[in-house]
Amino acid sequence: MFRDKVVLVTGGTGSFGKKFTEVVLRDYHPKKLIIFSRDELKQHEMRVAGFDHPALRYFIGDVRDVDRLRRALNGVDIVIHAAALKQVPACEYNPIEAVLTNIVGARNVIDAALDRGVKQVIALSTDKAVNPINLYGATKLVAEKLFVQANSYSGSGPTRFSCVRYGNVVGSRGSVIPLFLRQKKSGKITVTDARMTRFWITLEQGVAFVLNSLAQMEGGEIFVPKIPSMRLMDLAKAIAPDCEMEIVGIRPGEKLHEVLLSEDGARNALEYADYFVILPAYHGWDQNAYQRRNGGKACPEGFRYGSDTNSQWLTADQLREMVAHLG
Repeated sequence: MFRDKVVLVTGGTGSFGKKFTEVVLRDYHPKKLIIFSRDELKQHEMRVAGFDHPALRYFIGDVRDVDRLRRALNGVDIVIHAAALKQVPACEYNPIEAVLTNIVGARNVIDAALDRGVKQVIALSTDKAVNPINLYGATKLVAEKLFVQANSYSGSGPTRFSCVRYGNVVGSRGSVIPLFLRQKKSGKITVTDARMTRFWITLEQGVAFVLNSLAQMEGGEIFVPKIPSMRLMDLAKAIAPDCEMEIVGIRPGEKLHEVLLSEDGARNALEYADYFVILPAYHGWDQNAYQRRNGGKACPEGFRYGSDTNSQWLTADQLREMVAHLG
């Protein structure tokens, strides 16, 4: 898939970008892998940490700058769009900044990819894009719509766009697990609501899912993995069983439960053994033809894939194994 190809990752110095880089350089043989990000310090730290493969290139730029993206995408075959402002409170407090990076940045990636004839673009999304109640989720919903509809702009051209949508990443920067690990040292863990549930996926699983989706995409799909849920209270107890638990109340912009596939989205979705594929609802997409080519079964009427009704649940032992390397 990557042999003799030029691949670019926006937000390449983030948690996903570094794990993606590690996996692709270890298991595949790209002609070139470009790390596109705006922070020179993080790029330097990434190099010092051992990311100095001959195929690696570091390109300073911001997805808000479409001219810089056009320069960076010259000769690129595949784009993984992982750049985003993703901290819910920060996006609520800085709404224009969130829009500029997550929405205008998405448009810029699309325009630059079309102009440069990139073959495949896959964008990372989140469960918070489904029925969003915070600005971060709303911006990612808009970004999903932009990437799906971008295939119409491409028309008969070579560029194809798809998205992947998954839940909380274990141990990623800003996630609750590193917070719990820090709080564990004080003897007290703060939990927003004892009823809260979330989907969980590891960085390795997220990268593998993106790679699998990239290999299967035709353009226009949103790929959703089947991943386990866990109650936040159970997660806290698994990480710090001897600590005091303090309930502090749900924060602005939070939900009790997250949804990866809503009832409305499920009407255009196909189910496979380990994932779902949401097909575009607009005229011109033939779900039956896609199903004949790729298999899968239609989701039943009223189906909803939520973290509270999930059939897969993480045990405390499984969670501890997932976070063992985090300290």
